[in-house]
Amino acid sequence: MVIGTCTIELFLPGNGSLKDKRRVIQSITRRVQSTFNVSIAEVGAQDLWQRAELGIACISTSSEAAHRLLSEVVEWIAQHYPQVEITDYRIELL
Repeated sequence: MVIGTCTIELFLPGNGSLKDKRRVIQSITRRVQSTFNVSIAEVGAQDLWQRAELGIACISTSSEAAHRLLSEVVEWIAQHYPQVEITDYRIELL
């Protein structure tokens, strides 16, 4: 059993308030969770209205499958949310 984690740092340049940020982050987390069947939550920068940090976790039978799934999530966010810039991401396998 392999546990994969991914931390994604986002920049939300068009947001003017925490309410705008929460709306975007909730949309991302709901759609990612339903599309990829992974666990996802906002794990950092919660008081900053133009920055966000998301944590994603998955369980797989192989490290290659876990890495591929988490990479697909990052690519999917970049494609479906052009108003959000991915400034950094890290994938770790346990």
